[in-house]
Amino acid sequence: MSFNDLHAFNMKFAIVLFALFALAVAAPPSQEAQILRSDSDVGPESFQYGFLSFPFRFETSDGVKADAQGQLNNIGSDHESLAVRGSFSFVADDGQTYTVNYVADENGFQPQGAHLPVAPEA
Repeated sequence: MSFNDLHAFNMKFAIVLFALFALAVAAPPSQEAQILRSDSDVGPESFQYGFLSFPFRFETSDGVKADAQGQLNNIGSDHESLAVRGSFSFVADDGQTYTVNYVADENGFQPQGAHLPVAPEA
Protein backbone atom coordinates (compact mmCIF):
# COMPACT_ATOMS: atom_id res chain seq x y z
CA MET A 1 0.00 0.00 0.00
CA SER A 2 1.49 3.33 -1.04
CA PHE A 3 1.64 6.41 1.13
CA ASN A 4 -1.15 8.04 -0.94
CA ASP A 5 -3.42 5.00 -0.54
CA LEU A 6 -2.81 4.93 3.21
CA HIS A 7 -3.45 8.67 3.46
CA ALA A 8 -6.72 8.33 1.48
CA PHE A 9 -7.83 5.44 3.73
CA ASN A 10 -7.06 7.43 6.88
CA MET A 11 -8.97 10.44 5.55
CA LYS A 12 -12.03 8.32 4.67
CA PHE A 13 -11.87 6.64 8.08
CA ALA A 14 -11.65 10.04 9.79
CA ILE A 15 -14.62 11.37 7.79
CA VAL A 16 -16.77 8.33 8.65
CA LEU A 17 -15.76 8.53 12.31
CA PHE A 18 -16.55 12.26 12.40
CA ALA A 19 -19.94 11.67 10.72
CA LEU A 20 -20.85 9.01 13.30
CA PHE A 21 -19.78 11.31 16.12
CA ALA A 22 -21.89 14.15 14.67
CA LEU A 23 -24.92 11.84 14.47
CA ALA A 24 -24.46 10.75 18.06
CA VAL A 25 -24.18 14.33 19.30
CA ALA A 26 -27.17 15.47 17.23
CA ALA A 27 -29.43 12.64 18.43
CA PRO A 28 -32.12 13.63 20.93
CA PRO A 29 -31.19 12.83 24.52
CA SER A 30 -32.38 9.51 25.85
CA GLN A 31 -35.26 9.98 28.25
CA GLU A 32 -35.40 6.66 30.01
CA ALA A 33 -38.03 6.37 32.67
CA GLN A 34 -36.81 5.98 36.23
CA ILE A 35 -38.36 3.37 38.51
CA LEU A 36 -40.03 5.21 41.39
CA ARG A 37 -41.46 2.16 43.14
CA SER A 38 -41.20 -1.57 42.63
CA ASP A 39 -42.73 -4.06 45.05
CA SER A 40 -43.28 -7.77 44.70
CA ASP A 41 -43.54 -10.68 47.04
CA VAL A 42 -42.93 -13.70 44.86
CA GLY A 43 -40.99 -16.58 46.31
CA PRO A 44 -41.23 -19.81 48.27
CA GLU A 45 -42.52 -17.96 51.32
CA SER A 46 -45.56 -16.93 49.26
CA PHE A 47 -46.74 -20.55 49.36
CA GLN A 48 -49.20 -20.77 52.20
CA TYR A 49 -52.13 -23.02 53.00
CA GLY A 50 -51.98 -24.95 49.72
CA PHE A 51 -52.03 -22.01 47.34
CA LEU A 52 -49.49 -19.57 45.98
CA SER A 53 -50.42 -15.91 46.14
CA PHE A 54 -48.34 -12.91 45.18
CA PRO A 55 -48.63 -9.13 44.89
CA PHE A 56 -46.75 -7.13 42.26
CA ARG A 57 -46.64 -3.37 41.62
CA PHE A 58 -44.43 -0.72 40.09
CA GLU A 59 -44.47 2.94 39.10
CA THR A 60 -42.15 4.87 36.80
CA SER A 61 -41.33 8.54 36.33
CA ASP A 62 -43.09 8.67 32.95
CA GLY A 63 -46.48 7.86 34.49
CA VAL A 64 -46.60 4.10 33.96
CA LYS A 65 -48.16 2.20 36.86
CA ALA A 66 -49.00 -1.47 37.28
CA ASP A 67 -50.57 -3.40 40.12
CA ALA A 68 -51.44 -7.10 40.14
CA GLN A 69 -52.40 -9.87 42.51
CA GLY A 70 -51.87 -13.44 41.37
CA GLN A 71 -52.86 -16.78 42.76
CA LEU A 72 -51.96 -20.32 41.72
CA ASN A 73 -55.05 -22.48 42.07
CA ASN A 74 -55.48 -26.25 42.32
CA ILE A 75 -51.79 -26.88 42.97
CA GLY A 76 -50.70 -30.39 42.12
CA SER A 77 -53.89 -31.31 40.29
CA ASP A 78 -54.59 -31.69 36.58
CA HIS A 79 -56.49 -28.40 36.80
CA GLU A 80 -53.67 -26.24 38.17
CA SER A 81 -54.07 -22.67 36.92
CA LEU A 82 -52.79 -19.18 37.54
CA ALA A 83 -55.29 -16.35 38.02
CA VAL A 84 -54.13 -12.74 38.00
CA ARG A 85 -56.18 -9.61 38.62
CA GLY A 86 -54.62 -6.25 38.08
CA SER A 87 -54.43 -2.95 36.33
CA PHE A 88 -51.94 -0.82 34.50
CA SER A 89 -51.98 2.79 33.37
CA PHE A 90 -49.86 4.89 31.08
CA VAL A 91 -49.70 8.41 29.68
CA ALA A 92 -50.24 8.33 25.92
CA ASP A 93 -48.88 10.71 23.29
CA ASP A 94 -52.08 12.76 23.57
CA GLY A 95 -51.25 13.51 27.23
CA GLN A 96 -54.14 11.48 28.64
CA THR A 97 -53.70 8.74 31.20
CA TYR A 98 -55.28 5.47 30.16
CA THR A 99 -56.05 2.68 32.62
CA VAL A 100 -56.70 -0.97 31.86
CA ASN A 101 -58.15 -3.33 34.48
CA TYR A 102 -57.81 -7.00 33.69
CA VAL A 103 -58.26 -10.58 34.72
CA ALA A 104 -55.98 -13.24 33.27
CA ASP A 105 -56.93 -16.80 34.10
CA GLU A 106 -57.87 -20.10 32.49
CA ASN A 107 -60.34 -18.12 30.34
CA GLY A 108 -57.60 -15.91 28.86
CA PHE A 109 -56.72 -12.22 29.16
CA GLN A 110 -59.83 -10.10 29.77
CA PRO A 111 -59.06 -6.36 29.69
CA GLN A 112 -61.49 -3.54 30.48
CA GLY A 113 -60.96 0.17 30.06
CA ALA A 114 -63.00 3.25 29.20
CA HIS A 115 -60.90 3.71 26.05
CA LEU A 116 -61.20 0.09 24.85
CA PRO A 117 -63.88 -0.97 22.37
CA VAL A 118 -66.56 -3.33 23.62
CA ALA A 119 -67.73 -6.23 21.47
CA PRO A 120 -71.41 -6.14 20.56
CA GLU A 121 -73.63 -8.60 22.36
CA ALA A 122 -74.43 -11.72 20.37
